[in-house]
Amino acid sequence: MELFSWQRRPAELRAPALVMAFRGWNDAGEAASTAASFLLGCGTSERFATAEAEELFDYQQTRPRVRIEEGGTRRIEWPRLELHAVHAPRAPRDLVVLLGPEPSLRWQTLADQVVEVADRLGVRLVVSLGSLLAEVPHSRPVPISALGSDPALLERLGLTGSNYEGPTGIVGVLHAAFVRACFPTVSLWASVPHYVAAAPNPKAALALVRRCEQLLGVAVDGTSLERASEDYERQLDRAVQSDPEIRAFVEKLEETVAAEDQLDLGEIPSGEVIAREFQRFLRQRGEDKN
Repeated sequence: MELFSWQRRPAELRAPALVMAFRGWNDAGEAASTAASFLLGCGTSERFATAEAEELFDYQQTRPRVRIEEGGTRRIEWPRLELHAVHAPRAPRDLVVLLGPEPSLRWQTLADQVVEVADRLGVRLVVSLGSLLAEVPHSRPVPISALGSDPALLERLGLTGSNYEGPTGIVGVLHAAFVRACFPTVSLWASVPHYVAAAPNPKAALALVRRCEQLLGVAVDGTSLERASEDYERQLDRAVQSDPEIRAFVEKLEETVAAEDQLDLGEIPSGEVIAREFQRFLRQRGEDKN
């Protein structure tokens, strides 16, 4: 079964790189999907193919959404994957960007077909983006780890390799499929503070965008992300200062990062407790503004 429906074949692409990101399990703080969306702005983009087959999605996990259009008409938006071509004449290459929610089903079939699409379009490099929850403080630069088919490339970019073992998502499955198909492949992962997991994290998204610029040679206007990152840090700094337990927890994380030592939580509250306190604080701030 062909999962992708092609609306058109994109105009000729120059040494294209494929960038992939998915909302959901691979996307802590919405950092990966936000970063990939910003990459659409590095040139002229056009959507050329979609995949919205019921074979891909369990609608009880990834629910369709109702939208109200002009005149009060209610419209159902079904979850789908989208392929965009990005023509970036000032960069050394063009991009193909795959975006959408993480599918529920038929991952191996999807991986095979995405590899076929990349081969058909002459893709030269594959970059997958992800973000994960980690014991990192919000006040420090965002750690970026990576997997790659070429260790020398990771070393040249100054990226820390990952030795993760455990459950994986569609990003891991696609990365493995492209490695098997002998495509040059890099998977970039931003670490998001686990104690504020529910909030969008523009700082982590911006870190992924900047790494993509370095890797792909493109330029992205990240002004709005920079402003959002500054506001994000200011809000979290205020939350930290408002509660002694939260402050102690974050200071312990900062000390651990500085010492590059193993975190010993001791009597510090758990990440789950801290996360609940942060969400309460941010909700209260939102209510105060209304």
